[in-house]
Amino acid sequence: MLKVVIGHSDDPSSEGAIEDVLDQCRQTLGEIEPKAGILLNAIDFDHAVILKEIDQAFPGLDLIGCTTDGEMSSVLGFQQDSLILMLFCSDDVGIEVGIGYEASKDPIAAAHQAVEKANPNQDVPKLCILLPASYITDGTTTNGELILQGLKQALGEKVPIIGGTAGDQYRFKNTYQFFGTEILNDTLPILVFYGDILFSYGTGCGWEPLGSAGVITKSEGTTLYEIDGKPALEFYQHYLGNRPPTAENPLAVYERDSDRTDLPERYYMRVPNLCDRTNGSIKFLGNVPEQSMIKMTNINRDEIIAASKTSFQTALENYPGTEPEIVLIFSCCCRRWLLGTRAKQEYQLVRETVSPNIPIAGFYTYGEFAPLESGGETYYHQETFVTLLLGTK
Repeated sequence: MLKVVIGHSDDPSSEGAIEDVLDQCRQTLGEIEPKAGILLNAIDFDHAVILKEIDQAFPGLDLIGCTTDGEMSSVLGFQQDSLILMLFCSDDVGIEVGIGYEASKDPIAAAHQAVEKANPNQDVPKLCILLPASYITDGTTTNGELILQGLKQALGEKVPIIGGTAGDQYRFKNTYQFFGTEILNDTLPILVFYGDILFSYGTGCGWEPLGSAGVITKSEGTTLYEIDGKPALEFYQHYLGNRPPTAENPLAVYERDSDRTDLPERYYMRVPNLCDRTNGSIKFLGNVPEQSMIKMTNINRDEIIAASKTSFQTALENYPGTEPEIVLIFSCCCRRWLLGTRAKQEYQLVRETVSPNIPIAGFYTYGEFAPLESGGETYYHQETFVTLLLGTK
């Protein structure tokens, strides 16, 4: 059995919001005791007050969470200054939480530390949800790829890793993570499932690859220097003229084993951030590996919104049970920014597609984690809509 309850409030006061959320959760829980929880809330709440109230309501609850760039649930739909609490209850599914520290300094060590704490009995993990830091106090960013690499080493390559990085409402200065009653920075909180958990996932972006494929011939981390032996900026200028690269035209990066003459449908997105016109390099919001095949993409807002439905339908088609207990959503802050007032339509498409008795919860992230296909390798994404379905037999 797996039961998940959701509380969601848009009360601007921290005390009012958490009181409202806890009342909603208690009404749905009845006499059932929660096993673990996920807290998602806007950056300006008083997090200490919120965590204290949760601990008083459910003493010792295994809780993780993070600040966000927007929230969504089946209670209030899409919101931008709200608080969501999800509580997981089960008598036959193992649910453990872990935390890794100093994720920006040594992300691989932080990942191993988090998994070690979340696997005290050395059980076989089935699924990992992560909510790591993105920006930390001094403006440093964490490395999503290295965090993912560390988790794969600690969990095993075949364990799906799903989630999103913390946000701070597009300020790009500082994000917080939560673990129990602690308010943290520069950390990696995870929630790991064991036992008879059923799940499936799907991704969608909506950007259309166009033109000829290129090969990344020189890069270092997130900085792309050359495509096909020429300055990376020339590749963009071929399509955009003298316009600087922006989030409207990310690169589609194909899996590394792709053949140039037969590119598969599977790719992940990389968003350009800064460009250097003196040497033609472009800095992205994620790593751009050498020898990867890439294509320019073109924005189509109708297709971006439709991709949320594609993501959900992919997850539903692959779900191994009858009906999931909950739908979790991780969508990119760039999608919200580019869609503007239409951002709420992403959630609405999923709500219209899923059975009305199934709860939904999620948030807008600064980077998403998910495999590109069922049973495939997990990637770090941008500008992507990720759906995760959870349930039991």
